[in-house]
Parts: sequence; structure tokens; C-alpha cells
Amino acid sequence: MNKKAKEYFDSLKGKKVAFVGMGVANVPCAEFLAGYGAEVYACDRRDFDYIGVDICKRLEKLGVKFSLGEDYLSVLPQMDLVFRSHGILPFQNQWIGECIERGQKVTTEMEVFFKLCPAKIIAVTGSNGKTTTTTLISKMLEKQGYNVYLGGNIGKALMPELDTISEQDIAVVELSSFQLLTMGNLVNSPDVAVVTNIECTHQDHHISLDEYVDAKRNVLIYQNSDCKTVLNADCDYSIGGRVYHDMRYDVRGKLSEFSIEHSVSNGAYMNNDGDIIYNDNGKETYVMNKSDIVIPGDHNIENYCTAICAVWGMVDVDNIKSVANEFGGVEHRIEFVREFNNVRYYNDSIATSPSRVISGLKAFDQKIIVIMGGSDKGNDMSEMVPYILNNVKLLILNGATADKIYSVVENFDGYKDSGLIMLKTDNLENAVLLAKKNAKSGDIVSLCPACPAFDQFKTFEYRGRKYKELVNGFGENE
Repeated sequence: MNKKAKEYFDSLKGKKVAFVGMGVANVPCAEFLAGYGAEVYACDRRDFDYIGVDICKRLEKLGVKFSLGEDYLSVLPQMDLVFRSHGILPFQNQWIGECIERGQKVTTEMEVFFKLCPAKIIAVTGSNGKTTTTTLISKMLEKQGYNVYLGGNIGKALMPELDTISEQDIAVVELSSFQLLTMGNLVNSPDVAVVTNIECTHQDHHISLDEYVDAKRNVLIYQNSDCKTVLNADCDYSIGGRVYHDMRYDVRGKLSEFSIEHSVSNGAYMNNDGDIIYNDNGKETYVMNKSDIVIPGDHNIENYCTAICAVWGMVDVDNIKSVANEFGGVEHRIEFVREFNNVRYYNDSIATSPSRVISGLKAFDQKIIVIMGGSDKGNDMSEMVPYILNNVKLLILNGATADKIYSVVENFDGYKDSGLIMLKTDNLENAVLLAKKNAKSGDIVSLCPACPAFDQFKTFEYRGRKYKELVNGFGENE
């Protein structure tokens, strides 16, 4: 551990430290600080069963105290330091806000990691494509021989990794808008900042679209002239309608852009022949053809162009192409599950917005069977309907938004002549059974929900794994 990090963690010995929200990031961080002698409190509205009995027993053995239930935040006034879950925002939670007003220190594991990390940091944010792009960057760097620490919003806490990470390593970090919202004026801004794209989403959590876009801007506005920024040449980054939202005006160092629609003067692009080229200020290098990429969909070609921009100068072309030939995709992102009775089943549980659905439907060259529905986060469903009518033969709706989506599709111009069949049921299990019953040889079935999973599951990951469990449970002799 580097000296600065050791001094920080040593200073917490004997201090009362609360973790608010015991999810995938805060659990390992609570364990980590308990090991450094902090008096750790695990705070969550949910009970032991929801958090995980084994997890809670493990924390208890380390001396972690629990504050659960409706009054789970009542211990906060006693705390010396509060780590909030990234989804719990200070100005939306009275208890957290009062901690700040009292002068208590409130932070997140990601803020601490950025402050203390000695390694080069590549940070990826955006509305779509974050996890696949982050994973691709990591795999390309690993193929080149770097020691890579992958984490952040991708589902892995990085603060505990400060125990071993060194200056020679590279941290590849996925960042959500919730994480970035309070990460202004970063002491250690990312060496490479990537913004995949910006679209109107998460309006059920952010107070405005402006706030959402400005949160994303935090990843790059504190960089310096030695840093690199990667932006999408096919996105103007001004969704809020105000010119200053276009992040190109905020770039402090080298700008590298990517496109699958046209050439760029500095960055990666795909030409009309499907060749992916890197243009380094006039010096063009052939990287590969889109046919070299194993995972389907134009959006994944875009993800590769993004990752190439991020690692250019650090990873050889042969290693980039090798990853494209070998990488089969990230779990829950058009993930191939199995073939049963000559029907292929895919898990695209991450598709929680209409734009992700559009990408998921365009990835296939035939009309498919789609399982859709979940909880409602206020998205406008109408934008995906033309793609449903053009790319879907059977739409099976379930969950809280089933009626909403059915109504939007049914009242859309062209529905009656499209040949689309729609069915409704109550839950995912019955939806999968309907898909299996109606699928014919040569069909493709994709879980492509268009909505979050909270009506039936803890997260989209739980939904995707349940879907895979159901599909893999089909009997071979049926």
C-alpha cells in the first residue's frame, strides 16, 4: 500500500465509520475498514435475509455492528465518517444532508479510491455501453501484459484494492452518474476519461436532465493537458438543449473521437467496408474488420471503437484484434444462453431503456421473440416501437409495465399491419414458458425488458440469472 493510503486508513483506527446501503460496493469496504481497526456500522433499511445471512455473519465476526430497518440511519449523528451508497444522494436524503450540515465527513468508496490511487486511471461513463467498453479496455490491456484493476459501477469495489495496487498498474473504472454527481474537483482526475454517449435517462432519480448531464461532465472537466478524453463523434452531448453541455468544449487535454458513421480526424472509425481504422492526426492504421468481432450488434462495434481510442498507444493492434476474436460478451448483454430444439435464447437483461432495446433488436438479422417488461422508471416507450414492429414477431409482456407497453404499441401507427403478436402474463417465469411454447425451429428468443427489474427482482443481474436458470432448466427430452 502506498504511503498516502496507509496514512489515511491508519487514521480511521478506533473511529466510528458508517456504511449506508450494504450493496456490492459497501460490503467489502466495511470488511476492509474493520480490518484496519475502525468501529464499523452497517446501515440498511433491509433485513439480514435481503442483505444475505452469510454476508452478515461474516461482517459480525469482524466486529461490524448493524443498524437495520426503518430507523437504520438513527446512528449517523454518532459517526466520525459516513460512506454512503452511490445511489443515496446527500440532497435527497435528510439524514445524510444533516450529517453534512453538522460538519461530519460524508464520502463514497469511489471518491476515496480516486483520492488515494497511485496507478493510472481510465474512467468510463455514459448512458449506454459503459460495462462492455470498460471490460474491453481491461481485456485489451491485460492482453498487452498490464496488471489491471477493474471495478466501480461494473460491480466491484476498488477501495480495498488500495492494499496492493501500485504505480505500475492500471485501474479501469466504470462510473455511473450517481457516482460522478458528487465527484467534482477530483484530486486525482482520470488519465483517460471516456464518455460513451448521452441520452435522456434516469429521470426518476435526477432532479433534471441538466443535473444528469453535468454529473457525466465531472469525469473530464478536472483533467489537465496531459490527459486524454474519448468522446463519441456521433453524439453532440447537448441533450439538455444548451450548447455548453457539448463536452468537446470542456476537454483540457487530447481529444480522441470514435464513430461508426463517418471518418474522424483523430480516433477510431468504421468505413463503408466495415474496416475499423485508427486515425492519429492523419496517420491511418488498419485495426480490423467488423467481422473480426465475435459479439453481435453495431453498438458493439461502437464499443470496440471506444475502447480502441482509450488504449491507443498502450496496446498493440494484434492484441486488440485478438480480444475481438475471443471475447464472447459481458453477462446480461445480449449474452447467448443456450440452443434448445433449434431455438437460440439470449439474455439482454441490461436493456432497461428503449435505446438499449433498439440496439438489442438491431443485433439480429431476423424477426425475433422478445420478453419485455419490469418496473417503470418514466422512460418514453414510443421511440422503440418502430423497431419492435420491424424486428419482433412475438412480444411477450410481463411485470408492472406490461399494460403500459402494450398500450403504447397497440396505439402506434402501423401496428395493425405489422403482423406483430402480443401476449401478456404476470411474471418472468410464465413469460419464459410462453416463449418456449410459441417458439419454432430457427427462432431467436431474447430477454430484452426495456425496464428495470425492481418489480420482481433486486437488480437486472438477478433477473438475468433467473432467466438463464429457467432456460437452462428446459428438459433435453421435451
